[in-house]
Amino acid sequence: MRASAEEYPVLTVVGPRQSGKTTLVRTLFPSKPYQTLETPSTRLRAESDPQGFLASFPDGAILDEVQRVPSLLSYIQGIVDEKNRNGLFVLTGSANLLLMQNVSQSLAGRCAVFTLLPFSLAEAAGVLPSDSPLSAILCGGYPRLLVRGMGRPRFFANYIDTYVERDIRQLLNIKNTLLFSRFLRLLSGRVGSLLDRTSLANDCGISTKTVAEWFSVLQASSICFLLPPWHDNRGKRLVKTPKIYFHDTGLACALAGIETERQLERDPLRGGLFENLIVLEALKRALNAGRKPDLYFYRDANGVEIDLVEQRAGCLHPVEIKSSATFHPDFCKSLFTFAARHPGRCDSPSLVYGGRERFIHKGVSVLPFANAFPPLSEAPDA
Repeated sequence: MRASAEEYPVLTVVGPRQSGKTTLVRTLFPSKPYQTLETPSTRLRAESDPQGFLASFPDGAILDEVQRVPSLLSYIQGIVDEKNRNGLFVLTGSANLLLMQNVSQSLAGRCAVFTLLPFSLAEAAGVLPSDSPLSAILCGGYPRLLVRGMGRPRFFANYIDTYVERDIRQLLNIKNTLLFSRFLRLLSGRVGSLLDRTSLANDCGISTKTVAEWFSVLQASSICFLLPPWHDNRGKRLVKTPKIYFHDTGLACALAGIETERQLERDPLRGGLFENLIVLEALKRALNAGRKPDLYFYRDANGVEIDLVEQRAGCLHPVEIKSSATFHPDFCKSLFTFAARHPGRCDSPSLVYGGRERFIHKGVSVLPFANAFPPLSEAPDA
């Protein structure tokens, strides 16, 4: 990110609330003045006199939650064009939909954009209650919860009430709060499943159009994301519907009413949540290195499925994900089938499981969940 500050006049960091955006930018740029537009008095000053507000920072500043005053971006554009200097402003925002629309309109070509998600497993090592996958799933990765040792039930109850429901209801102007809460909990029960808008609409009592609208804002607010299916032009009978995941497994557990490791161990969602955890690790690895994620899943009409397919430099890296702590050779069957169907394109097939041993089985790397995705070096343009 510091390298990008030498190449662009504006840096923008987006991501969910409480993912550590403010701490990160203030640590990386300690000499820059800091202003948060969450504070009513600061927001009023920026809204009523944007030119005067920005003139207070001749060498730029960190502006936190800038989506609160989107009109500032047009004035920032004028300043950076006039001064023609890099590394002037660092912006953060949680409501990606509104922020990115304005960034793309006002700061195109002037801004480097980064996405910061909650802690990866490597970053959370040592602060989780235990080193089990159940603990990692249940707690998730929000820094404030892990580092400050806050009570998990209280943290997530406040997070859902304050950020998820309040902020997103305001974006969507939702009046029936109970209906939206039900929608969120229905989504949490579909982690790792195909997105079936009709089923969601029927179960929640809303239209499929409303499902699409609500889910798009949950995506833009970094609550949920979709993993698209991988297919080539020859795949005539491949599933083409994306799968649902959450950007934090702890939040998904809280919405699903899962409160303890013992409850999670027996819950039917355990496999989907473990899958969510590992897919998230791959996503975070790419984003933390400043790279665009190129992640998919694979499923055909005959039931052959690969939980994660990462495309790198034209090669396909298939990853099967199993929550079991014990390896079984049958876990690799889909990997062998996928490799046979795409000869010369598959690279380093792997199986990530809930155990702790690392070994090779018939060319498949069997990897423990905690370090299945070591960090990548930054991309040259990051």
